[in-house]
Amino acid sequence: MTILVFGTSITYGVWDIEGGWVQRLRKFLDYKNILEEGYFLVYNLGISGDNTGNLLERFELETKFRLKDEDGEIVFIFSVGTNDSQFVRSKNSLRVSPEKFKDNLQSLINSAKQFSEKIVFIGLTPVEESKTTPIPWNTDKFYKNEYIQKYDGIIKKVCEENNLSFVEVFERLKGNENLSEDGLHPNSEGHQKIFEIVKDFLINNKII
Repeated sequence: MTILVFGTSITYGVWDIEGGWVQRLRKFLDYKNILEEGYFLVYNLGISGDNTGNLLERFELETKFRLKDEDGEIVFIFSVGTNDSQFVRSKNSLRVSPEKFKDNLQSLINSAKQFSEKIVFIGLTPVEESKTTPIPWNTDKFYKNEYIQKYDGIIKKVCEENNLSFVEVFERLKGNENLSEDGLHPNSEGHQKIFEIVKDFLINNKII
């Protein structure tokens, strides 16, 4: 089985000495490989700063480069949307409008279905607004839970419309300020919790 995980800096695993929740998933599945309980390849395709538009531009090419005829089942995991919900002060608008965000999600799904019907979306993570309004490394940009929850809801609705799996994360991490250092990206403890949520979902739904 080949698992391709597309997303952003949180997907990539910044702020985690263990490499993030995707790397933890890979290590878990590598252990199953060693025990001969299956054969899994996990690719972390998270890029810092990406939104759904950026992801659409690279999705098909990156997918084709990583698939071989002998790879067997293919699973796509998408973890994207926080950067779409970003408020840009100089433009007085969200980085990607809700309507465009929904269209981009549907385009991603349509593209992914060319390769596999196994598609999973991971819900968005909450932020600590005292540190993200604005973010100190770019004071033109804001992240607010109000917007993140709105976009999280759009992801969930698009998944329902397409009969796809949606993994709830926001409500399960909300209120835990100790799970992030910079207010935006989960720290090691936060990534461990996301990994456990995703791993349990994949096991319970017989994906892995």
